[in-house]
Amino acid sequence: MNAVLDSRRGWLVAAAAASGMFAVFGVGYSFGAFFNSMSEEFETSASATALVFSITISLSFLLGQWTGRWCDRVGPKPVMRTAAASLTIGLLLTAAVPNLWLGYVTYGVGVGFAIACAYVPMVATVGGWFERRRATALGLAVTGIGMGTLVGSPVAARLIEATSWRTTYVIFALFGGSVLMMASLVIEPGPAAVLAPKPLSLRTLLRNREFALLYVSIIFSTLGLFVPFVFLADYAEDRGVSEVKAAALVGIIGGISVVSRVGLGGLADRFGSLRLYVACFSLMAVAHWTWLAAGSSYPLLMTYAVLLGLGYGGFIALAPAVLADRLGLTGLGGMIGTLYTGAAVGAFFSPPLAGWLIDHSGYTAAVTYGAAGATIGVFILLPILKTSTHRSASIDPVPSAP
Repeated sequence: MNAVLDSRRGWLVAAAAASGMFAVFGVGYSFGAFFNSMSEEFETSASATALVFSITISLSFLLGQWTGRWCDRVGPKPVMRTAAASLTIGLLLTAAVPNLWLGYVTYGVGVGFAIACAYVPMVATVGGWFERRRATALGLAVTGIGMGTLVGSPVAARLIEATSWRTTYVIFALFGGSVLMMASLVIEPGPAAVLAPKPLSLRTLLRNREFALLYVSIIFSTLGLFVPFVFLADYAEDRGVSEVKAAALVGIIGGISVVSRVGLGGLADRFGSLRLYVACFSLMAVAHWTWLAAGSSYPLLMTYAVLLGLGYGGFIALAPAVLADRLGLTGLGGMIGTLYTGAAVGAFFSPPLAGWLIDHSGYTAAVTYGAAGATIGVFILLPILKTSTHRSASIDPVPSAP
């Protein structure tokens, strides 16, 4: 089978990338199901326990800059195989930790590095296989994140209920590592992949106005985005919802995000990615304010999960397409990774700060903080949207690396 753009082989690569993301994000975004068990066993505060998730996700975004460039140089196969080893070893070690502080290292580094290897590099790889259907293919690839979120949290809750949180991590280690190894057999560079002659630094990329606005908006929007993955299930349980139904709320976010990723990816191929991208950020902000108004109403909490899933899924699906459309394919892996270092800021500070607010002021303060950050993120994006409506989609090129 010839390596040509928009070919059947490209769709197989997109499916392999989706399965890899299913494995790593199914583990990472199921942490809320483990939250109470780990907090009770180690007798730690909400803020201290949430830091496990924060370290994991922030490292995955920070390291994505490096793993994206690594993939640009050596190709995706060794990167995906490294993800398999990191996830398996990290989870097996976490299952045996005697205290939470060691879990910061085993889970945070092991799972965080696995996500960094299986996300940004694989998204960039899929982008190199497509031209006409790029947004649709990228949407398909990142459905793995939504499916992992949909399945991971409820499955974890049931396994913990039937066994223990430690045994559940052993099961996740063996299953996730196997899925990643199988995906590595299929994934390969595409014919449109273009290597950057020299990696573009964050400082260089920030000289481009559109990249700078995209970057800062992600910092603010992710202040609210990662709060529900740690605290939504606990919030619902505090209001009388059963453990499995509470965990299902996080699953709803993931399941709805699948629909958003596929649907908006296809629409972006027809109508352009930037406007839809801004709409997704707006929807995330509306969702967080809905949580604030939900109280103990499970239907409203489900509405919140649906709205956030739509916005979050579209944002993840469209971000690589927006970068490719506006800044080109040259060094795309490193460029996507650099953009997501902005998300690392929100991922690191948001859950512990939300946990501190919960411990000292209650959930209302934590949810308000997340909603405010998401709203600011929308306003930061408006200038780039306004500019794009008054001129063609082409922009000044990213400055060359010095």
